[in-house]
Amino acid sequence: MAELQVEIVAADHFVWSGPAKLVKARSVDGEIGVLPGHVPMLSVLAAGDLEIDPVSASRFTVQIDGGFFSVDSDRVVIVADNAVLHDAA
Repeated sequence: MAELQVEIVAADHFVWSGPAKLVKARSVDGEIGVLPGHVPMLSVLAAGDLEIDPVSASRFTVQIDGGFFSVDSDRVVIVADNAVLHDAA
């Protein structure tokens, strides 16, 4: 099964990295949903929640204050101005 390699960092700290099935975020142009095989892209993120669906854990969210979102070759890199990890409810 294909998967994404995800890395989330904030300006001053590491947040999370690992394999995921899905990443959802809000860009300044609208909602982004990334699955394995997504075309390369670079986007500016709006403040809000990232949603991560890891391969072998429960879905969780990361609250961010904006930043950048990059996708290339099933690798997703998110660089946020500020980020707070929230466990799944």
